[in-house]
Amino acid sequence: MPTNPPNKTILLIGASRGLGYAMAAEYLKRGWNVVGTVRGKARTLLHDLADRSQNRLEIETVDICEPDQIAALRARLSGRMFDLLFVNAGVTNNPSETIADVTTEEFARVMVTNALSPMRVVEALHDLVSPTGTIGLMSSGQGSVSNNTMGMREVYRGSKAALNMFMRSFAARHSSDSRAMVLMAPGWVRTDLGGPDGRLSIEESVPNLVNVLLSVQDAPALQYLDYLGRTIPW
Repeated sequence: MPTNPPNKTILLIGASRGLGYAMAAEYLKRGWNVVGTVRGKARTLLHDLADRSQNRLEIETVDICEPDQIAALRARLSGRMFDLLFVNAGVTNNPSETIADVTTEEFARVMVTNALSPMRVVEALHDLVSPTGTIGLMSSGQGSVSNNTMGMREVYRGSKAALNMFMRSFAARHSSDSRAMVLMAPGWVRTDLGGPDGRLSIEESVPNLVNVLLSVQDAPALQYLDYLGRTIPW
């Protein structure tokens, strides 16, 4: 397991449940400080984790689908510096729904949540990441155009492929950036999003995913990797 010096901090967007919550717990276990976000005012598992964190976990509130809330978060965090910004966001629709079936409203909901909003977060907060830090986003193996030989989950696949493309554009615009950038595919995990039939448990995915994020922190440029560090074809 990679080790890190103390006093490193991750800004983890979307940490109230599922993979995001597990990532917050894993980074705390490894000695990091965590600033994790939730969407509303309701108490979440993250609040319980904060109570046990010995003041190493701060909670911020933001709905990334609301640009004004992203701007307000940016203002609140002004002057701080993070070693890792990781954006964890994802919704899905009916997996059997094709492009021929999906309504415009449902298509827009998935695309805004999975592609547009995470990139708005990156655009707004990337300058809060240390020059030797890492910018990461939760993508999916289903965002690979090359690997799509089965179809299914068309809208979700399209949203993650769009996220990958937008992040490649961001990386191209910041080609001289010394920070590592990574699109992470966690595998098919048994979460509310992944469903009960997922091949992996959270415990099988997240510690390995964190290992990968730690391993790329000194490697500038954008990579598209799975939870075992394997490169995924675009």
